[in-house]
Amino acid sequence: MKIVVLADTHIRGPSRSLPSGAWPYIEVADHILHGGDVCDPQLLDQLEAFAPVTAVMGNCDALDVKHWGALPEAVLDMEGVMIAMVHDSGLKKGRAERLTERFPNATVIVFAHSHMPVNEMAGPTLLFNPGSPTWKRRAPYPSLGILYVEDGRVEADIIPV
Repeated sequence: MKIVVLADTHIRGPSRSLPSGAWPYIEVADHILHGGDVCDPQLLDQLEAFAPVTAVMGNCDALDVKHWGALPEAVLDMEGVMIAMVHDSGLKKGRAERLTERFPNATVIVFAHSHMPVNEMAGPTLLFNPGSPTWKRRAPYPSLGILYVEDGRVEADIIPV
């Protein structure tokens, strides 16, 4: 199973859109996760044309994103891999401890908010922030993430777009 992970897209109609380099990954996804700060729920509709979408609310998301179906946080079982999602993980210091305490049964914890890609292990748990495909801020490049799930195992990549 190929899961595309997006976050911090901050789409606002035609003023900011996903880069063309993101679409080849989205078009072949089996599932799409959005870690919040969608801003325009029409993006979630566009993504859903390719694969099922699970989204969490970000601090910049309004009621229209909530009404689309975005949740405050989510936990999914994807072929035996427990994936938890939350937008804001708080400060970098203590992040691993906070997230693993909050989601003790998760194999992967997807978070966002900082726009900085993270792909690191905290004990047996993968902490994963895909960065932002539209607004890199201090990150080295705009990016998205991919989780490859098979037989209860997961591998993860951060992809520059």
